[in-house]
Amino acid sequence: MTKMKVEEQEKARTKARMSGSLMLIEALKEEKVEVIFGYPGGAVLPLYDELYKAGVFHVLTRHEQGAIHAAEGYARISGKPGVVIATSGPGATNIVTGLTDAMMDSLPLVVFTGQVATSVIGSDAFQEADVVGITMPITKHNYQVRDISELPRIIKEAFHIATTGRPGPVLIDIPKDITTAEGEFDYDQEVHLPGYQPTTQPNHWQIRRLVEAVSQSKRPVILAGAGVLHANASNELRQYAEQQNIPVIHTLLGLGGFPADHPLFLGMAGMHGTYTANMALCECDLLINIGARFDDRVTGNLKYFAPKATVAHIDIDPAEIGKNVPTKIPIVSDAKAALQELIAQQGKPADTAAWLKQLDEWKRRFPLHYEPEAGTIKPQKLIEMIYEMTNGEAIVTTDVGQHQMWAAQYYKFNRPHRWVTSGGLGTMGFGLPAAIGAQLADRSATVVSIVGDGGFQMTLQELSVIQELGLPIKIVIVNNQALGMVRQWQELFYDKRYSHSLIPNQPDFVKLAEAYGMLGLRAKTEAEAAEVLKQAFAMDGPVLLDFHVRADENVYPMVAPGKGLHEMVGVKACEESSR
Repeated sequence: MTKMKVEEQEKARTKARMSGSLMLIEALKEEKVEVIFGYPGGAVLPLYDELYKAGVFHVLTRHEQGAIHAAEGYARISGKPGVVIATSGPGATNIVTGLTDAMMDSLPLVVFTGQVATSVIGSDAFQEADVVGITMPITKHNYQVRDISELPRIIKEAFHIATTGRPGPVLIDIPKDITTAEGEFDYDQEVHLPGYQPTTQPNHWQIRRLVEAVSQSKRPVILAGAGVLHANASNELRQYAEQQNIPVIHTLLGLGGFPADHPLFLGMAGMHGTYTANMALCECDLLINIGARFDDRVTGNLKYFAPKATVAHIDIDPAEIGKNVPTKIPIVSDAKAALQELIAQQGKPADTAAWLKQLDEWKRRFPLHYEPEAGTIKPQKLIEMIYEMTNGEAIVTTDVGQHQMWAAQYYKFNRPHRWVTSGGLGTMGFGLPAAIGAQLADRSATVVSIVGDGGFQMTLQELSVIQELGLPIKIVIVNNQALGMVRQWQELFYDKRYSHSLIPNQPDFVKLAEAYGMLGLRAKTEAEAAEVLKQAFAMDGPVLLDFHVRADENVYPMVAPGKGLHEMVGVKACEESSR
């Protein structure tokens, strides 16, 4: 068959008459969607009927929250939009947490929700909810389809909006009668959104201002966020930092954007950041923010944040520049494009010799530390053991809390797109379903889901999906029989009044694993931990590991709420520490 005939057939197919359900399936094929995460229900039955016929790969999670967190994990690792389908009413409201999470962490999702028929919208029909109204503040954009002729255009726009500019979730609410109505499927039309034209290339004059500021600086530092990862700009970040000899700090979500073993890397900043990273932010004279949003957990009390610094901020989203921290050099741009331009300028490097010497001294004197203890498992040591056994190459997903901070501190990410966590929203229950999406995004990777015993119990039903698909995910429960971070705050700020944060009545997680058809292992000492980790990583299939760690261990360093980054507690000089 000639190329012309193939093109003619393709064009004819994209303009054929078909149902709304089939239009959606054909649009997903046009967008090269590899996997859909979802859960069926009455309002989406016509769509699921077409899915059955089409043979599209669909993952049936055991809860809609699991579906959307899995889609987030997939998006984080693959860089492609995660696709979710949920039914109307409770199906749609069950994805609200995931939408908010994706919105705050800038993850591209395209979410389809079923809706009652257009003839009964507004009548409080069975399983009706105002999904557009509910999700308007927690999506980048949302739609409700009222005319079958608009469906192809809306789907195409949704994928465009979700994946361009600052990524984010887009929701399409589809009434049931739209899925059964017929219309012409035209997917060749160009996306035309006059009010949405993201700026991706930097302003040359502002780039020159930054080049000049760097040349005059004595104590510059780069704060690199997730925007570097979204832009696939890790190589450019490293080239620029090395060219200009500027040290690099990461936000929680930026980890992996710059190699953790690089001599210019200072660690993670913020509430549980390293001493060196936080002090660098306090003492720098030039702060270059690349793709981070100056979150309060990074800055601490803004009154004391970077008081000596000229602030430059590179961000794809102009709304973030100057929002929290006054910015002297604003650069609205894709991080990769801005870094490429900065590298091409070949500006005069700053004289940072004395600054780097000071930073190296801080790194030597005030490293992360913990006190070893016989007969128990220190959670920090557990993370170090996982790092060593995976050679630092694993994809790590987490829930939210103490285990998340220990993973961020002690697992050294030297490559991008290996770290999947909930940052802005801090969603418990995120880690396990996110691991499913991450593993489907990279089938050959070792995926480790590090979760707390509290958050794990919020979405543990997704173990069924892991077993069903045979995903070789290793689930590590950091079990301190508490809501660990809540307990830590109650210890430090509420006179040890542990109000509903201790959960000594736990299920037997090993038996739970067996009930879901997978191996469960338990360890209570460091020696046992080493043995079960070795056994787990030698297996091809999924394994659940229950580690009973020191229950009253706290995460340090810590910047208390309302304090400046220089007011860290839990910092010890290395000569005072056994580590």
